[in-house]
Amino acid sequence: MAKISPVGAKYIVHTVISAEGVVEKPDVVGAIFGQTEGLLGNDLELRELQRSGRIGRIEVNLETRNGRTNGGIIIPSNLDKAETAVIAAALETIQRIGPCNSKVRVEKIEDVRISKRNFVIERAKELLKELTSSVLPDSQEITEVVEHSVRMMAAIEYGPDRLTAGPAIDESEEIILVEGRADVLNLLKHGIKNAIAVNGTSIPNTIRNLGSQKVLIAFVDGDRGGDLIIKGLIDSGVELDYVIKAPDGKEVEEITKKEIHKALRSRVTIEQVKMDFAQAMENSNHHYERPHVLRPEISQEKPMENLQEKPSTDDKRFVKRPEPVKPVQTDETRKFKSLLDDLVGTRGAFILDEKLDILGKVPTSELGGTIRDLKNAYAVVFDGYIDRTLVLGAERSNLKYLVAMDSRVRPGDTRIKILTGKSF
Repeated sequence: MAKISPVGAKYIVHTVISAEGVVEKPDVVGAIFGQTEGLLGNDLELRELQRSGRIGRIEVNLETRNGRTNGGIIIPSNLDKAETAVIAAALETIQRIGPCNSKVRVEKIEDVRISKRNFVIERAKELLKELTSSVLPDSQEITEVVEHSVRMMAAIEYGPDRLTAGPAIDESEEIILVEGRADVLNLLKHGIKNAIAVNGTSIPNTIRNLGSQKVLIAFVDGDRGGDLIIKGLIDSGVELDYVIKAPDGKEVEEITKKEIHKALRSRVTIEQVKMDFAQAMENSNHHYERPHVLRPEISQEKPMENLQEKPSTDDKRFVKRPEPVKPVQTDETRKFKSLLDDLVGTRGAFILDEKLDILGKVPTSELGGTIRDLKNAYAVVFDGYIDRTLVLGAERSNLKYLVAMDSRVRPGDTRIKILTGKSF
């Protein structure tokens, strides 16, 4: 007799049985074959189907308790869906097992292929996770090691001062001067092979010699140290032609390829840099210059108490400076200032009523339309600047206050009360 296991079948019929007495496994199997015989015709005869291997071995699991027997029947099937369903339905016609009344109910028909498919999916997830966590980092690490080795091989030592440089120094008409070895390697990483390291503010003779033969471009960090390098190059007599600065606060060794090429396109001439340095020095000297103040001549013959007298306003040597007027802080303005401080950097806006309670919050991008639709609002506080369009909308909505970081509308040009960060 041909037999198939549940694993090799396409479908598995799960059935539960309940018998009003004690029955054995042979009784159940006999009832299945006996009571379904001739019920479905010759094509679906269970004995013939099992003999041909289209129905597998019937497994019966029983448990007897308190004089009653309960259990389950498992029938593997290689029939199609419809034939398997017919066989399963035929099992529910069994009314007696052995000498006992019984009831058979089909619980479910399991598609084994779906179970296998789910297993394949879950296992594939596990394998992919292992592949991602173990294989890819190793590959990335290998790539980084190889790239680093190539960069290290490409860097050379140039001139009698043995300065770190790219391999294209001799053949390039333009030479990029950078601060250190790490800067050269970063430029090499992004395909720039005509860079050479200055190695500090003490300028080597190799750099001076290059200046007399080639176009020199200083590429420095975007901080005060970069300015010192430029000044050192200028003061040492190096014939610089152009200057490039990295983005503010960044060093050449850490900037990206896009930032490097953007910086190279924005280079400035050394003449412009010298003018900027001179202007900065002039502004610095002017800023710290002690202002000249005319003082009245004090006669030694006058008593000391006369020095406490206020000078006459007719004396043209004295200029009376108006005392700054401090804005009067009220509960209302304090509230506005607190809300404005909370909005810094959020690009948001608070809508307030007359009690200064927040009615809602909207992004500043939607503020124009929101103001036009306001009915009972009292004030708007937002992170941005006040323009004419907002003022017109506020006037139509009968707002009383517009509070913002800055304003492009003078307070006298509108009936709306305008407050900015400088007002507090």
